[in-house]
Amino acid sequence: MNEKRICLIAAWGRYPVYVAESLKRQGYEVHCFGVTGLADEPALRGICDTYHHVGIARTGKIIRYMRRQGIRDAITLGKVHKSAFFQPMFILRSLPDWTTLRAFASHFITRKKDCKDDTLMLCMIRLFEKFGLKFGVPTDYAPELLVSGGVLTRRAPTEAEWRDIHYGRQVAKELGRFDIGQTVVVANGVVVALEALEGTDECIHRAGKLYRRGGLVLVKMAKPAQDMRFDVPTIGMNTLENFHAAGGRVIALEADRTILVDQAEVVRFADTHGIAIVAVEAEA
Repeated sequence: MNEKRICLIAAWGRYPVYVAESLKRQGYEVHCFGVTGLADEPALRGICDTYHHVGIARTGKIIRYMRRQGIRDAITLGKVHKSAFFQPMFILRSLPDWTTLRAFASHFITRKKDCKDDTLMLCMIRLFEKFGLKFGVPTDYAPELLVSGGVLTRRAPTEAEWRDIHYGRQVAKELGRFDIGQTVVVANGVVVALEALEGTDECIHRAGKLYRRGGLVLVKMAKPAQDMRFDVPTIGMNTLENFHAAGGRVIALEADRTILVDQAEVVRFADTHGIAIVAVEAEA
């Protein structure tokens, strides 16, 4: 039996596809659970050894499968649109299994506990740990996806844009400290938009509507106590295209703690449209 066996829980985006490819190159036997309506099923089916649909509230199905197959290691990656959790009748429509319902009832039904991103993800990780299963860090299997420090594009930020970067970075770190979001959009020393429940793309869209002069600076930072097992800041082509449409000029990321998917394509797009991308080193 191949001892390098892993369960990949995949949500939306290209990130899970890249990690699955990296795992296969390293000789792993990859068993994928794709979240229904979110995961890139065609791509993941073509890469992974097995592929299974799973509802967002069906963690018991994954746990039972892993235990039957003798798989102890798992990773979770890809975006889940959290706003869906708070739509009317979400609990009933998602048809949670008993394992999930018991674990998350205090968050969504009795409301004795909060629904912050870290709180929910740690609840899931602790649930798996109760059954002897362990979550790892996805980027340990594909470290090349973490962006390195420095200016990535032909154009570097101007002096004024660097001021906006430094200011946005301070604000983004405070957002992360309270587990609110990771993205801040700044222009001319003014905070134009902050990311909360809606996610990065909607934050960018709102910034473009509010500040029509263009010249937006997007700052995306990891949380001060970032758990690299989940919710690591990520950008890719979708972010770039939305940011360009909103009048964006600069993207600042945190080096070694931000995932940049399709980096070559992203940089080509940025260079073509005069967008500067820079990865800043984490502050001591």
